[in-house]
Amino acid sequence: MGRRHPNPGLVKLHQSYTIEEIARLLRTHKNTVRNWIRNHGLRTIDDRKRPLLVLGAELRRFLIARRGGAKRKCPPNHFYCFRCRAPKVPDGKMADYIPFSMTTGNLAGLCPDCGGWMYRCANRANLRTAHPELDVMFPQAKKHLEDGSPLGVNCDLKDGEEGDGHTQRGK
Repeated sequence: MGRRHPNPGLVKLHQSYTIEEIARLLRTHKNTVRNWIRNHGLRTIDDRKRPLLVLGAELRRFLIARRGGAKRKCPPNHFYCFRCRAPKVPDGKMADYIPFSMTTGNLAGLCPDCGGWMYRCANRANLRTAHPELDVMFPQAKKHLEDGSPLGVNCDLKDGEEGDGHTQRGK
């Protein structure tokens, strides 16, 4: 039900919200909003009056600050490991470049502590200058199915028989 990182763009700046309205708008639980007020510094308009109201500008400021506090910049040659939750240099300072367009791709490396995969976006033209200490490998493209052996293990055709790729039944 809840969202880990609520969208601050949903909040209208000049509107005040009750706890229930905030919970509905951000798709979180009412107790989560109460916890933000009690323990995490979300300020209400007047602490003594009920219902508790939060100004939209204050709610947006709180959500942006909360999201920005969790971000960590990665220095050059470091990838972010989601398991360890920290930037790290890949094991052996080695990475594979996996292209997803003509100019950009991902660098993939193994975390030295947990062994999980870590990724970082990279521009192919700037690889040597942006990541000078990494040994970047460019894996060869995988073969297509047609480039493999002519008959598979589970093929119905016998050696020397030609077929159109479909299994013929009733012969």
